Amino acid sequence: SAAGHVMAGVWFQTSNKATGNTVSNLIMILPPIYGAIQTIKDGLEIRYVFAYLGLTAVGIGSWCFHMTLQYKMQLLDELPMIYSCCVFVYCLYECFKPKNSINYFPIVVLLLFSVSVTVVYLQWKEPIFHQVMYGTLVACLVLRSVFIVTWVYPWLRPLSYTSLTVFMMGFLLWNIDNIFCDTLREARQKLPPVVGAVTQFHAWWHILTGLGSYLHILFSLHTRTTYLKHRPKVKFICGVWPVIRVEPPKKN
Repeated sequence: SAAGHVMAGVWFQTSNKATGNTVSNLIMILPPIYGAIQTIKDGLEIRYVFAYLGLTAVGIGSWCFHMTLQYKMQLLDELPMIYSCCVFVYCLYECFKPKNSINYFPIVVLLLFSVSVTVVYLQWKEPIFHQVMYGTLVACLVLRSVFIVTWVYPWLRPLSYTSLTVFMMGFLLWNIDNIFCDTLREARQKLPPVVGAVTQFHAWWHILTGLGSYLHILFSLHTRTTYLKHRPKVKFICGVWPVIRVEPPKKN
């Protein structure tokens, strides 16, 4: 039925493209699960487990949507973007508080924001509304990140700016894909299969925003554990994939 499927004019999915978009979500599923397990092992605050698992939820929701192209699965893709970003906002704005402190005011505000966005979006199925609300949360993260790397921990600038740059590259490619989808699809049919696969910009949106969000969690966790006088370091698994390794504070 028309209600059961996303409007073709919005997503322009073909079976090959859907496959690429589905598989590209793995970057949002597997690394954050590893990060959540490592966070528990290191005895760090539960909020960062929620941050990692929030990103995993977005990846799983997006995977389900691109496999089925059903409207209810689209919600499973889009609404967790709001919820996980609210967790990111809480983590970053509470990073200079005592260990294991819980500030109920921002939790209530972010909860009300999430519920309000959900209710409005379910009634008023307008993609622009979702994008503006998500963009508002991202803007809060950008402002706070810039404050931290400008005034508090300047040495975290490379990690923060890499996260932001990668995320914005994904956002740019996503918009190009939405605006020029018909033209790109026609061009892909004339190109070799390998080149066509590489120009699946919606899949690149998943990969780059997934990586950008993952790097943001690393930045937030690095900021928090530095403030708590732990000794965080960014390490690379197999020389490629970044993770945070946190040593406990030195005992006097």
